[in-house]
Amino acid sequence: MKNYITILAGLLLMASCSLQEDPSAIVSPYQFFNTEVQVRAAVNGCYDPLNNFHDFRYYIAIEGTTDLASTDGNSQKDGRMDINPASPGAGTVVWQQCWFGIRYCLSTLAGIDRSTLEDNVKAPYAVETRILLSYYYYVLTSFFGDVPFYEDYVEDDDIMNRIARLGRMSAVETRRTLIEELKLYVPTLPQVRTHDQKMNNCGAAMGWMLIAKMAAWNKDWDDVIYACEHLQAIYGDLSQYPYSDVCFRFKNTPESIFEINHEWEEGGIDYTPSNSLGLSAVVLPSPKTTGTDIYDGVSIPEVGDQATCYTPLRPSNYMKRNVAPTGQGDIRRAFNIATEWNGVKFKTREWMGPKFWCFGVYKNHDSNNYKIFRYADALLLLAEAWCEKGDYNKSIEYLNMVRSRAEIEPYNFYGAVKLRGEIRDERGRELFGEWGRKFDLVRWGIWYDQVMAYNLYGLVQENIRPCHEYYPIPDIQCVRSGGILSNPEYDKYNLTGK
Repeated sequence: MKNYITILAGLLLMASCSLQEDPSAIVSPYQFFNTEVQVRAAVNGCYDPLNNFHDFRYYIAIEGTTDLASTDGNSQKDGRMDINPASPGAGTVVWQQCWFGIRYCLSTLAGIDRSTLEDNVKAPYAVETRILLSYYYYVLTSFFGDVPFYEDYVEDDDIMNRIARLGRMSAVETRRTLIEELKLYVPTLPQVRTHDQKMNNCGAAMGWMLIAKMAAWNKDWDDVIYACEHLQAIYGDLSQYPYSDVCFRFKNTPESIFEINHEWEEGGIDYTPSNSLGLSAVVLPSPKTTGTDIYDGVSIPEVGDQATCYTPLRPSNYMKRNVAPTGQGDIRRAFNIATEWNGVKFKTREWMGPKFWCFGVYKNHDSNNYKIFRYADALLLLAEAWCEKGDYNKSIEYLNMVRSRAEIEPYNFYGAVKLRGEIRDERGRELFGEWGRKFDLVRWGIWYDQVMAYNLYGLVQENIRPCHEYYPIPDIQCVRSGGILSNPEYDKYNLTGK
């Protein structure tokens, strides 16, 4: 297995990261797919790019430039919104790695299709690969907006040349296409939790969640309900999943739908990250006293004395005082916001909570898993969908499922506008720091206004423009496309970077 993964990775990494590529550089679907072990290894290779962009830069881009958190790190371009096509910050690695992932998936799908294995053996691997393919497109459309879309294996120069001429396709249409494909294939998989999958790989739960997420972007509320009700049938009562399990150091917990795994497991999909950009460096209290386990004046022996700390993210005043104030009895606050540790208060301020800390960390090599999708998210999507459809009783029913586990009072109806606002705040309380706040704000159409109102980092206030709701396609990719790809929204604000 190790040899197969190494060979496949070596072949795949030869591929270009632009839309122009040498088709001979990707592993041939006519080879390597002769046994189930080889197919499993090929599918495992499709997970590799995930670790390469789920790092602290991407995290700052989608969690640190919102209404709930910010950073004063002047060296962190994404945190200060100093973003343009010539200097796209996290956009470079997100673009590259998502397209790597898409090409790996398409090559693997072609290989599975041509494999001589029995259909009942290879079909689940093909669906798993399609789910991963959809996730890469989900990230691209959420992060960049309209992007090129294709599902062809690059087998010859004609296909390559056609793909190289693709411009931006409507993100709505891209999502709609992927949703219809997933609705066709996901029901063929065992309808079980990700936790109950043999290797915590992408199964039916991940497929339904992607349908719901993409449908929410498109405001296709019927599809949101359709997908999330399938998840409800799989996961059941939320109260059986303790909120304490959301801590990133607790891996592949029963409530999880999708996690970025950070330990390699033979035959599985877990990999030790090759970069040194772990999340732990930007979520620990600061400053750290050199050579000790003292963080902002407080000993945290669980983290240890070997951690590296960069300028950290901090919960905003809006998060602390409006969304998740003290005195409400909400058990989630102590996980999300650290005021003290072991009974000792931090010296200067409140920090990102122990939900995000990596215990026993060495420098900034974060061994935690990153929770991307959880079941509570699906229930809140149901609350949102029913609210938008005008069934407020049904909406409150799902909202209160999440509130009940958090040990706060049930919500009472005071009108549609207030209910919509409460659902949005509840997403902030429940899913704080879980790789999605900016995406929520953008799809609601309120990102710019919320950041201007509540993100008080001076350089963000100075640099932010409405076009920043989506990252620009890197200039180098626009040049490689022959000018077919461009960033007209950034041109409106003269943010060319030239």
